Amino acid sequence: MPCFAVIMRKSTIQIDVLLDQQNIPEEITWQASDNPGQIEKTKSFALSFWDEESSAIMRIDLWTKNMLVGEMKRFFLQSLGGMNETLLSATNDQEWHDEVEQSIQKLAVMLQKEEASGNN
Repeated sequence: MPCFAVIMRKSTIQIDVLLDQQNIPEEITWQASDNPGQIEKTKSFALSFWDEESSAIMRIDLWTKNMLVGEMKRFFLQSLGGMNETLLSATNDQEWHDEVEQSIQKLAVMLQKEEASGNN
């Protein structure tokens, strides 16, 4: 009888936040154990965990004080689009995906108008 070993691998993502005197993020960097030595800078991140016990999410949303409003709106819109694709691949629920996609498209048009007029 063949014996199969299960090979598991651990990967770590480290997020570092440099705070000013008022505890407002000044700089955010991250690195992954899969890419050692490479430190990436970012202006914002959103991290969500599913708490099975309470059937609710736990979230950490941080952004640096130099992130512009337009950048935050674009970040939010792209995050929403990514979550919508995750929803479709995880549930195969096209109806939910399409409803969310309509909202994303509406927001994308609003953002384009704001960017074109300089109001962001």
